Amino acid sequence: MKRNTKSITLVWETMLQHLASVHSGEGRAVFWSFLYFFSLLSSYYVLRPIRDEMGIVAGVDQLQWLFTGTFVAMLLVVPLFGFITSRLQRKQFLPFVYLFFIFNLILFYLAFESEYSLIYTARGFFIWLSVFNLFVVSVFWSFMTDLYQNQQAKRLFGLIATGGTLGALTGPLLTATLVQQLGTSQMLLISAGLLCLSVLCIHQLIQWQSKKSGGKKDCKQAIEDIERPIGGSIWDGILLVFRSPYLMGICVLMLLFTLLSTFLYFQQAQIIKLAVADSEARTALFATIDLAVNGLTLVIQAFITARLIKGMGLALVLALIPLLLTIGFIALALFPVLPVLITVQVLRRAGNYAVMRPSREMLYVVLSREEKYKAKNFIDTVVYRGGDAVSSWIYTGFRSLGMNLSTIAWIATPIALIWAWVAFRLGQKQNRIAAQTNTLNGDE
Repeated sequence: MKRNTKSITLVWETMLQHLASVHSGEGRAVFWSFLYFFSLLSSYYVLRPIRDEMGIVAGVDQLQWLFTGTFVAMLLVVPLFGFITSRLQRKQFLPFVYLFFIFNLILFYLAFESEYSLIYTARGFFIWLSVFNLFVVSVFWSFMTDLYQNQQAKRLFGLIATGGTLGALTGPLLTATLVQQLGTSQMLLISAGLLCLSVLCIHQLIQWQSKKSGGKKDCKQAIEDIERPIGGSIWDGILLVFRSPYLMGICVLMLLFTLLSTFLYFQQAQIIKLAVADSEARTALFATIDLAVNGLTLVIQAFITARLIKGMGLALVLALIPLLLTIGFIALALFPVLPVLITVQVLRRAGNYAVMRPSREMLYVVLSREEKYKAKNFIDTVVYRGGDAVSSWIYTGFRSLGMNLSTIAWIATPIALIWAWVAFRLGQKQNRIAAQTNTLNGDE
């Protein structure tokens, strides 16, 4: 059995060395990272169409309150995460996060099955999933930046992100195919099962890093160094952000991203509500849109992302999607019709997942472990959802003033240009920090 496993691993590593920039000894880690992100996003995308439908059930005119509720929930959860990461070893707190959300899914399954006050269940599920998706993905990328060094990240993050894209294709496909036969509540159990696979992947990756570090010095000491609790207080994530201009810049980047994303999301909810009357048909339509987004993402990741980062450099790649979105908002301003809106939304989301997200995560690779887990989690959750909440009220204010899609698109155009400039400067700063770190370590 062990011989067969070694043969499979050798074939996997040989294939990766030919098809991607995976070096010897990295194949096992890339495989489990790939599978980890696949199972994680499969789990989320099984639920995402349900969340979008629950947003409509809860009331499109109440979306700004749901976004605000999500932000408040984030404020409550982040200190708890800070406490856990300060006190527990990494091999303990990483599985704990996912097991906690699996337990939550079982509770929501029981709530949907009981059909108790669907509108309140819908609102609760919308807020919960909006916390869930940012939290578990943030923890995933924190773990990745902790596993891989800067040069490895530039080579491997695009490939690892492809696993997430395949999962993001699989999840909505499962929902679109099964939800009308099984019902909404059964999809939650499928999602929980996929999260269990993520926990297995975490265990395998921690084992890989422990063995890798053990080759450099005493194995027992190496494991203790890697798994030692981060320490500090529950508020360190917030303090680290406000003490660092670099991290503050990432906050600005995130706020600009959420502002423009929220504008497009609200338009999508309003249009689909008017176009499709049946609840489960809307859920299937949301799943179909997700399939289109993630299919395009997969193509970009497979053939373009790695070449872009290698050829253009991190700074230009970070600025690319905001620049393209500027063109998209100009098109919306000139032609504010449904096909253009959907096209811009699909291209924006695919560009974010395939290019912007892996590049943005590289900004954290050059930071300390405490910043990777605590500060990053604060930015990915509280700052992100705070941006959502503020953006939702800004959009509601624009609509109350009688602004239409064309007018809002013109307002969004210069914001997209500012976003591009901030992204470019952060990419330059990351390169300088990486160069300084290499110099201090004596690397060529």
